[in-house]
Amino acid sequence: TIEEAIERANKTMYGLAAGIVTKNLNVANTVSRSVRAGTIWVNCYFAFDADCPYGGYKMSGFGRANGLNALDNYLQV
Repeated sequence: TIEEAIERANKTMYGLAAGIVTKNLNVANTVSRSVRAGTIWVNCYFAFDADCPYGGYKMSGFGRANGLNALDNYLQV
């Protein structure tokens, strides 16, 4: 079931990215809002935009790469 898939995805130690393939927009919304992953693609995979922050949850890293948030690593107040 969808609930079992969400539970299994969230039980992993990692949370860098997830992909959802569905024809049902309600399923896409439910799963994307429930899975703890840094990036969640719907009906595609590995599509990036340099303006979007990229990073994970749990053991999949700390912080974000790309986007305006990543510039903080290179700034000094």
